[in-house]
Amino acid sequence: MQSPRPSATDHDPTRTTIPPEVFVNPLRGPMPETWPVDRSPREFHRALPGYAPTPLWRSTALADRLGVASVVVKDESSRFGLPAFKMLGASWAVYRTVAEYAGVDLDSRRSLDDLRRHAPRLPRRLTTATDGNHGRAVARLAASLGIAAEIWVPHDMSPARISDIADEGAEVHVVDGPYDLAVTTAAASAADDVLVVSDTAWEGYTQVPRWVVDGYSTIFDEIDGQLTEHGWQRPTVIPLQIGVGGMATAAIRHIRRTDVSARLIGVEPTEAACTLAALRAGEVVTIDGEFRTEMVGLNCGTASPIAYPYLAAGLDATVTIDDGWAEMAMRLLAAEGHEVGASGASALGGLLALADHPADDLLRPTDHVLVITTEGVTDREHFERVTS
Repeated sequence: MQSPRPSATDHDPTRTTIPPEVFVNPLRGPMPETWPVDRSPREFHRALPGYAPTPLWRSTALADRLGVASVVVKDESSRFGLPAFKMLGASWAVYRTVAEYAGVDLDSRRSLDDLRRHAPRLPRRLTTATDGNHGRAVARLAASLGIAAEIWVPHDMSPARISDIADEGAEVHVVDGPYDLAVTTAAASAADDVLVVSDTAWEGYTQVPRWVVDGYSTIFDEIDGQLTEHGWQRPTVIPLQIGVGGMATAAIRHIRRTDVSARLIGVEPTEAACTLAALRAGEVVTIDGEFRTEMVGLNCGTASPIAYPYLAAGLDATVTIDDGWAEMAMRLLAAEGHEVGASGASALGGLLALADHPADDLLRPTDHVLVITTEGVTDREHFERVTS
């Protein structure tokens, strides 16, 4: 007989958790085809120095904790030397954006080295808003091309994250407000020779965020190959972190092409559940106010307009969690030898919340679970406080 699951407080002696809010998506349906699937990013990424597929590992301990048949974890705590998956989307979007600006033939050149050879034709500056990882990736790519970078960040970003971006050679500006204000400020800074490379969209600005989403598709191509290589079961449940929705959109576009039965569950912070608000409203809406969460990569008040149609059609449900669930997940992953930040651990946190508060048959004993840890440790002080 299976032993009872430990309670939330057994796993979290330092922070209480509140029950999750589970929302079954009434809009689930056929996939939109708002832009074609592009297979080029995987080829592009393979040609970048330092490329290697990130690990996919299996955890009996996590399967036992969740009460499911198996759990595999895709570890995105390091990509091209940065502590998150964001370099995949940023690199493809920077390449496409700068190549188009410089008039470089994309069919014959698929490397950053080719762009460097066109230095006189490159833009003066790249700019973007970020909660940390996307901006750091854009800053590093700009430096590699000999282009200046200007990164706009929310007022509550940790000093460690700001320092990491500045160390890439970028000029960092802190706005007097949340992430959404950083987005509008970055957008306003665009000029003829200043290109915005944003991972969220707005009216009149959709192509670059689509390139970002296309870049994330490499994660799911790798997972397909790794599952086949190991002979592991295809996942039946996949929790997906949702900030503005780019990574979740890449997952939905990839998975729903061949699998309509897997349960895709969006995970958001309780205070920044912009996708939940959009699904309830039937359209993109903005959540006003100040959000306080350690899941800073998900601390967004507005879902990306290009992501929303896929989130609406592809998600089976969403679950909102407070920081305690993400921190519980951080400890469980640390016990397995993996250092993961709150944003990266939040998908597992969402399933822990569902395991302790079952709802709508979303997590079953026969399930095979895929968790993507999208971020390593970007705030060492917080990580040590949570896991020590």
